[in-house]
Amino acid sequence: MPTEVIFGRGTEDKVGREIKKLGSRVLLHFGSGSIKKSGLYDRVVASLNAASVEFVELGGVKPNPRLSLVQKGIQICREEKLDCILAIGGGSVIDSAKAIGVGVPYEGDVWEFYEQKAEPASMLPLGVVLTIPAAGSEASVSSVVTKEEGDLKLAINYEILRPRFAIMNPELTFTLPPFQTAAGAADIMSHILERYFTNVDHVDLTDRLCEATLQTVIHNAPIALAEPENYDARAEIMWASTLAHNDLLSTGRVGDWATHMIEHELSALYDVTHGAGLSVVFPAWMTHTYKHDLDRFVQFAVRVWRVEQDFEEPERTALEGIARLKQFWRSIGLPVTLSELGVPDDRLEEMAKRAVGFGKLGSFVPIGKREALAILKLAG
Repeated sequence: MPTEVIFGRGTEDKVGREIKKLGSRVLLHFGSGSIKKSGLYDRVVASLNAASVEFVELGGVKPNPRLSLVQKGIQICREEKLDCILAIGGGSVIDSAKAIGVGVPYEGDVWEFYEQKAEPASMLPLGVVLTIPAAGSEASVSSVVTKEEGDLKLAINYEILRPRFAIMNPELTFTLPPFQTAAGAADIMSHILERYFTNVDHVDLTDRLCEATLQTVIHNAPIALAEPENYDARAEIMWASTLAHNDLLSTGRVGDWATHMIEHELSALYDVTHGAGLSVVFPAWMTHTYKHDLDRFVQFAVRVWRVEQDFEEPERTALEGIARLKQFWRSIGLPVTLSELGVPDDRLEEMAKRAVGFGKLGSFVPIGKREALAILKLAG
């Protein structure tokens, strides 16, 4: 993994020293301003000043980050001749920073990358101070951005998008609202599940790595919700966030990702929290596809949820595993149906059509418009 991880208490105080290795003029990118209320902003600025790093601020990143702010960031970096980016926040801020980073050296429109019309060849170096463990963007190849015109939410995946370093202090997550903590847990688990359900045989080692990481989140998320300042529980979740999406768990496997693509339409049209959208769509996808590889779903139920295996009716075991997943997500305060998410059922066909705009989804079971619509109806 090319991203250097700096993990532990107080590590944000090292940010000036680390970003100085990448450049001396930095775009300081963040979200709504909560980092100023918490005091994190002041500590980061003090560290930057101590390292003689000049910076220009660009706040205002929203969940499901917007293309318009990305374009503003690109313009600022060019005009101010900035040579690197520091993202302070969660996946939305980091994804926005990645988009800015690949957009600055590109002569065309950065959205062309997301429309698969071009591929980025270079990027401004990016450092991260992580405040929300969820998306795993702090060490991933991914960036997801929403274009307001047309409500389009698209992703890119390129190796050059990985941040150069990620500062990860679990203390910075103590003040996360319960819903954000829970949605983050679902996001982490979904990244693992996308990799777990594969058609590749003989992947027992990474099967067990996936199962162990899932169980770590299942064990620690309720603790973090009950004891928000439990450092150990927060640390386990934060590290799971990184491992779930840095491709370690992908080794030798082919992931699916149909669920993510369907959920992107929920987020694009209704601006729902990504993790909460996944907690709705994933069980529906599982219910739609479990017969394709019944043994793998039985394994998931038995190993992850410790369901007692019914050897005479394995289908019962598989369905119980899906039910346990829904029960867990509901127990930590997440929706598991579209109605609970507050999404009406009058645009399901439109979402299904949009989801397959670039062709069939997934690799475990190919998903076309008809199948995507069936999954959305199951999620109702």
